[in-house]
Amino acid sequence: MSILYVLIPIAIIFVFVAIGVFVWAVRSEQFEDLERHGSDILFDEKQNTPVKDATKAQSGKSAK
Repeated sequence: MSILYVLIPIAIIFVFVAIGVFVWAVRSEQFEDLERHGSDILFDEKQNTPVKDATKAQSGKSAK
């Protein structure tokens, strides 16, 4: 029975953590435009830009 004195506060902490994560996800727009991320995988058009940036970043690091 005394285990309830430990488990109830732990459960309350988990609930507050879950609510905090949910609020963070909503504020950081994690649920906005759910279909865009799924279609980004199928198209290669946006992959060229990060590769160029990565190349510049690597050349910049080697020049330093």
